[in-house]
Amino acid sequence: MSTTKVYIVFYSLYGHVETMAREVHRGASSVQGVEASLWQIPETLPARVLEKMTAPPKPSDVAVIKPEQLLDADGFLFGFPSRFGMMPAQFIAFFESTHHMWASQLLAGRPAGIFWSTGFYGGGQENSAFTAITQLAHHGMIFVPLGYTFGDGMFEMNEVKGGSSYGAGTFAGDGSRQPTQLELQQAFYQGKYVAEITKKLKK
Repeated sequence: MSTTKVYIVFYSLYGHVETMAREVHRGASSVQGVEASLWQIPETLPARVLEKMTAPPKPSDVAVIKPEQLLDADGFLFGFPSRFGMMPAQFIAFFESTHHMWASQLLAGRPAGIFWSTGFYGGGQENSAFTAITQLAHHGMIFVPLGYTFGDGMFEMNEVKGGSSYGAGTFAGDGSRQPTQLELQQAFYQGKYVAEITKKLKK
């Protein structure tokens, strides 16, 4: 039986999305017959600007993906921080660089999920998902939402929790808040869920 390849492709400036991505990766890797791998998209900000923003170094154990490498995957999970309620410019630039694949619809039919981080409730927990879906739709990819399949965790009211029926999410606050155990559990679940669907569709 052939291996199902799931790519977790993310952009993380301060590490919150990276933390979520690693948990998504663990979830996808837990599915038998699935080979999950982590990738980061190219940074567009100059090193001097990143220094002024006090951004930490990018993870050295995660390769930067080239657009054409998307063709090697059977399914995807895309993760990013919200910028003014939508996908950040770095991720938009990456998708714009896939124009040649869009023109031939080479990614059409491949499932994809999304996850994200926002500063606060009004930062785009759902709008970030709405605006990301347009990228998937133009490529003909199949958007895989979580729905309410995460169960009781979707209805948590006693603690702050990011995410929604569109995907897993976290709140960064002023930057000091890190993903909670519940948010990481949802990220793990999403990785597993999308990987299982990708495996089914590949058959």
